[in-house]
Amino acid sequence: MRSSRDGRRRRPVLRRPDIRAGEGHSPGPARGLAIDLGSSGTRAWVLGEGLVPCGPAGWEEAAHRPVRRGRIVDPEACAGLLKRLTRTALGDHRQDSVIVLSHPVLAGQEHRTAVGELLAALGPSGAVVLNSASAAAACAAGPGGGPVLVVDMGAELTEVALLVDGAVVDARQAEVGLSDFEAPSLPAGVSRYALDLIASMWREDRHGAVRGALRRGPVLTGGGALLSDVTGRIADCLGVPVRVDRDPSTAVVRGAALILGSVLGSAGAASVVPVLPK
Repeated sequence: MRSSRDGRRRRPVLRRPDIRAGEGHSPGPARGLAIDLGSSGTRAWVLGEGLVPCGPAGWEEAAHRPVRRGRIVDPEACAGLLKRLTRTALGDHRQDSVIVLSHPVLAGQEHRTAVGELLAALGPSGAVVLNSASAAAACAAGPGGGPVLVVDMGAELTEVALLVDGAVVDARQAEVGLSDFEAPSLPAGVSRYALDLIASMWREDRHGAVRGALRRGPVLTGGGALLSDVTGRIADCLGVPVRVDRDPSTAVVRGAALILGSVLGSAGAASVVPVLPK
């Protein structure tokens, strides 16, 4: 059995950018790149363009992925990927640019430190680091106040996070995902882990926030949310409707792009049309 983790987060981790025009480079409109560095592969979103290719052919194969179970396992390969992405998306002069990069909601200190070092090595771009649950909620939760429960069912991780007023106040994680199950057992296996994490959080719900979030309907993201057998099981077991993003596998990177647009003061960030890789 894979390990599980739980924890409480009071605020999303944000590092505000320090954007200055560089010597020999005329200041222009602020530009940005949002990155979801996931275990199933890396997704990147450029404001004004949409989803962009992230690497050479074969990069998304499991053997080449620099992140496994939500942890950076190959910093050198990860650094090379980020350098190619930023150079292609933002060019060589990036003093007026901002990069937003998301990490798993319960990412450990080692992973967060590695992310900070990778971003610092990219040069003069400003950086914002946030957790994936905050990004997914920004994209998929929709209008209206109140607590939000985000259930992210990915290739190698299952995460449940409770957000109140935009901040993660509780979270659970299992190092189990879609890739751990054969096709016949996948719906039951993935939904069982997600439901166990929700139940664990509900048992410690002293202020009714989890109950309130469930009444609104949990937000389902990740590859598991693409499977109707999984979402149907979760809805039936909880006895509440669930909210599935229109493209759950890209909800985190699109949410990161919305936050990027807010940081840059770009009113048109929410209307960006995706450009799929050719």
